[in-house]
Amino acid sequence: MKPFTLAEIAEACGGVYVGSEEMKNAVITSVERDSRQVKEGSLFLAIKGGRVDGHDFIQKCYDSGAICAICETAPLRAEKPFILVPSTLDAVKKIGRAYREKFDIPVVGVSGSVGKTSTKEMLYAVLSQKFKTHKTQGNLNNELGVPLTLLSMPEDTEAAVIEMGISGFGEMSRLAQMAQPTVCVLTVIGCCHLENLGDRDGVLKAKTEMFRYARDGASFILNGDDDKLSTVKEVNGTKPTFFGLGESNDYYAENIENNGEGGVRCTLCFDGKKLDVTIPAIGSYMVSNALAAVAVGNLLGLSDEQLKKGVESYQTVGSRAHVINTDTLRIIDDCYNANPTSVKASLDTLKNFGGRKVAILGDMKELGANELALHFDTGAYAKEIGIDRVISVGPLAKELAKGAGDVWFESIEALEQELPELLRSGDTVLVKASHSMQFERIVEFLKNR
Repeated sequence: MKPFTLAEIAEACGGVYVGSEEMKNAVITSVERDSRQVKEGSLFLAIKGGRVDGHDFIQKCYDSGAICAICETAPLRAEKPFILVPSTLDAVKKIGRAYREKFDIPVVGVSGSVGKTSTKEMLYAVLSQKFKTHKTQGNLNNELGVPLTLLSMPEDTEAAVIEMGISGFGEMSRLAQMAQPTVCVLTVIGCCHLENLGDRDGVLKAKTEMFRYARDGASFILNGDDDKLSTVKEVNGTKPTFFGLGESNDYYAENIENNGEGGVRCTLCFDGKKLDVTIPAIGSYMVSNALAAVAVGNLLGLSDEQLKKGVESYQTVGSRAHVINTDTLRIIDDCYNANPTSVKASLDTLKNFGGRKVAILGDMKELGANELALHFDTGAYAKEIGIDRVISVGPLAKELAKGAGDVWFESIEALEQELPELLRSGDTVLVKASHSMQFERIVEFLKNR
């Protein structure tokens, strides 16, 4: 970390420092919320969770080398400093913002209803060709994850890619106040979190809160193929840069050829140039993600060679369009999360594979008043594009089954009893649902079948 003293931390979060005067100038080495990750010099965040209260582990963290704790109640017989705050969660946001302000580097804020993580990974692959780049790990994209991501930036970080996920109004403002992006990237405005945001216009309003807290002189990279984002003509006095498949965009693509596991070949076009690349991914939607990353990379001075090498070094992460080949099946593990927009994109990817195409789809959460109609429409779309079998699981997915005209199961357990009879050797099987549906269990069942 860059030098960050206990005095600076207490001032940043407005907390009450309790400890010796000489320790005020002690410098922390890391910020940890998990007592098992604490090491010499750590600052420990005592957070009250649903099942575990971090305050119960403060002494253990001191014993493991922590030099200070941020806490809401004073620890008993503390022999090391602590900083008392009304809310540890609020404090870490303020601390994260203060640490971010120590860096004068490009910070790319990434959001959207679909493709946040894959675009973040593509940006990381591209920017790493020139800069020592820091990125969001895992799903640390919320009001705790973003400050933790910022606070884990090494001292020599030259660029950062920060994923920002929201489910309601005001959240993006709080994330952007911490991250203070110098480049804002928005992928797609889709049907997600409609329970809180109402409709896609609400999603647009919530996502574009990011712009309000971008740094002076920031750039705005938007998906021009999206009917909502394409209406944004000016942001903070700056004309956005648009990317997308259509030739009207500043960055667009030609000659798109999806070769399944062989990757997606295409020509990326910008500034009068044509860059031939092969994206090591299975979905044609990755072309848009590559265009976004190339737009940012070009803005930040990468050469064409660096842009091409970056795109072609992309790697998928976690349960996002990850292909698993068994002796009898090809499994597309895309079960990290789902909304109607992302499911339709995954179905389009499935369609590109040879042989019989099977989709195992589950409930899509937080869709609000129109959730049943959105499930039905998704099932109908699968049928329309020629998916051979659509197997639906979960109470909401009953409507999905109706739209597809195919089978439905109430639970994963019920599905597993009949799944072997529904599949054939050589099938390509897409597995996708909202994260809470735990569809990773289905992936494991198929792998071990």
